[in-house]
Amino acid sequence: MSEETQNPPPDLEELKKACEAEMENVVTENEKPQASTQESPAPTKDASTLEIEQLKKDLSEAKDKTLRLMAEFDNYRRRTAKEQLDLIETANAKLLGKLSEVLDNFERAFAPENCIDRAAFEQGLKLIHDQFKKVLTDAGLIQLNPVGECFDPNCHEALMSQPSDTVPDQHVAQVFQKGYMIKNKLLKTAKVIVSSGSCGCDSK
Repeated sequence: MSEETQNPPPDLEELKKACEAEMENVVTENEKPQASTQESPAPTKDASTLEIEQLKKDLSEAKDKTLRLMAEFDNYRRRTAKEQLDLIETANAKLLGKLSEVLDNFERAFAPENCIDRAAFEQGLKLIHDQFKKVLTDAGLIQLNPVGECFDPNCHEALMSQPSDTVPDQHVAQVFQKGYMIKNKLLKTAKVIVSSGSCGCDSK
């Protein structure tokens, strides 16, 4: 028996079917989703996470702004304090300059050659007194001489009380030591004697 008889040639129709089936398998495999070799995108953040991050950012900016404002205020405070100190020193320098003129006049008044004439000496002292008073008044000093005024414990210091037929009760009868104010600030209370009113005794 020949070799062709032992292995008959395949049927052409079956071979065609086999090829078509194989082609369908290849097409099916290609249509399946392929596993992506690239990294998957990061998951998107939800609204609450974004809001928290924005609040943290706003808080950080607010802290930075507060720190800057505090630094600016501290610099302003130091600068203002220095300016006030310079202003006080300048004012004191002007006042001391005027007082030095009074001191010069005192020294000239007490020179031996000026003490011979008593009347001239007294007149010189009065001029110096007036000059000194004017310097203090120009600087804002107010003298308190409350004779006849109603007693005010805020401005007056009562040393004693005594009856008076001319000064009403609880009024200043006599000033022992004058008080002083500068503008609206009390520097020194006036020491006074307060009237307790008439004693009620008729002189005979």
